[in-house]
Amino acid sequence: MSTFNHHDLMRDINASLAPFRKTQGHAMTGFGQLAKAAITDGALSAKHKELIVLSIAVTQRCSGCIGFHVKALVQLGCTRAELEEMLSVCVYMGGGPALMYAAEAMAAWEKMAPAEPN
Repeated sequence: MSTFNHHDLMRDINASLAPFRKTQGHAMTGFGQLAKAAITDGALSAKHKELIVLSIAVTQRCSGCIGFHVKALVQLGCTRAELEEMLSVCVYMGGGPALMYAAEAMAAWEKMAPAEPN
């Protein structure tokens, strides 16, 4: 399994963006509001929307996004089966490169999700 550390990556991204958040507060507030509005339950649940977001992160090869959105999915009660099914669609649409990032998403899941009962 991958030794990629999403916790450290997310911490480093947040630390690197802290000054940007201060100097570009209006833009960052707007981005945060957009993210919250986009993920809010509607015709699709927040969990389903986060699965879509993570699929985009995998196919666009964004490691930071993978970390943040796996964490969100864990908090929303996503199951490993739901994650794996979504990742299979990513591989279908994104081929080999998506498969490599699917492995990264699975590694992040393994580190962040509580163990599921068998």
